Amino acid sequence: MSTFITYLQVFVTGGLLCAIAQILIDKTGWTPARIVVLYVTGGVALTALGIYDHIVDWGGAGATVPLTGFGYSLAKGVEKAVDAHGILGAFLGGLQATAGGIAAAIGFGILFSCFARPGDK
Repeated sequence: MSTFITYLQVFVTGGLLCAIAQILIDKTGWTPARIVVLYVTGGVALTALGIYDHIVDWGGAGATVPLTGFGYSLAKGVEKAVDAHGILGAFLGGLQATAGGIAAAIGFGILFSCFARPGDK
C-alpha cells in the first residue's frame, strides 16, 4: 500500500505543476517560453527559501522532473559548490549539477533529428 501512496504523491505533485502551467498558458497572454523561465527561476527561488526541499521530500520525482526541478538542481549544485569552493562555486556548481541532463537532452535531440522529417504545418 505504501508504494501506491508514493506513486499517488508523485502523480499529484507533477500533475499540479503541469496544471498550473496549463492554466497560465490558457488564462494569460504569456508564451510558453516565458512560463519555462518562470518555472526554472521559481524552482531556484523556492529552493533558496527552503520551500522546494519539502515539496521534493513529499512529491519525489513529481517535483524533480518538471522544469521547477531543473531550477532546484541548479540551486542545489550552486549551494554545494559554494560550500566546497567559495564564491567561485557560484559559477561552477549549477553547470556541474545539471551537466548530465543537458548533455542527454542535446544527445537525444541529435539522435532523434537523424530519424525525424521536419516539415511545415
